[in-house]
Amino acid sequence: MSDYIEEIEGFKVVLDPFNGITIDKNSFPKDKQSFDKNLEKLLFISKQKNRRLVWITIDINKSEFIPIAVKYSFEFHTCENDYVFMVKKLVENAIIPTAANHTLGVGVVVINDNEELLVIKERISKAGYKLPGGHIDNGELISAAAVRETFEETGIEVQFESIISLGHFYPHQFSQSNLYVLCKAKPLSYEIKIKDTYEIQDAKWVNVYEYLEDENVLEYNKVIVSYVLNSKGLYLKDLESFKNIPKSYELYFPIK
Repeated sequence: MSDYIEEIEGFKVVLDPFNGITIDKNSFPKDKQSFDKNLEKLLFISKQKNRRLVWITIDINKSEFIPIAVKYSFEFHTCENDYVFMVKKLVENAIIPTAANHTLGVGVVVINDNEELLVIKERISKAGYKLPGGHIDNGELISAAAVRETFEETGIEVQFESIISLGHFYPHQFSQSNLYVLCKAKPLSYEIKIKDTYEIQDAKWVNVYEYLEDENVLEYNKVIVSYVLNSKGLYLKDLESFKNIPKSYELYFPIK
């Protein structure tokens, strides 16, 4: 079943393939009284049509509508800095997709032709030198995050090559899971010039084998670097059937 739009009590709604509906926030009435009356009628009609869920996005500049949605048993699902996304079950056994429950991070192993490894030291960390990396921004691809974080923390331009490892840590920030993607990248420049001086205290090239023998280096980092030296990892691959989809994507496969 394809998504389609219909109008119910002045609201434009989208019917999804799971027999739920999403209310178009641009079709809200201007005042609270009309919103209340129209929402009540929409819920009644939706139940009559055996819909399962009703989704609604309320922008921060219309936050006075939130208590009205709560009155009709809408629950908070997810939010951003300028909106809240709410959902209401119309049937008891309706399945609500899990809200975002993890953060994404990237670490990058960069080794130059002189067998030197690029490392950084954070201002807030008591640990020694570690791999450059950080948060993957919302909507950002893994490869782009690896390139961006390396440049911000060291000033070194790199070319993404492959994924080496995936780590899962819980609990992490905000009591959520953290998925940590370890990547390999090729340096395109060599002169270190830290951009993010607020977070990064130092960055330097060190002999990779001396790094592996350093007692102050965490075992996790040593294992990752060792795998980079001995494994090719997972490489990006395009699939013909994915080329025309209207989404950003990356597919990783092992080299045969």
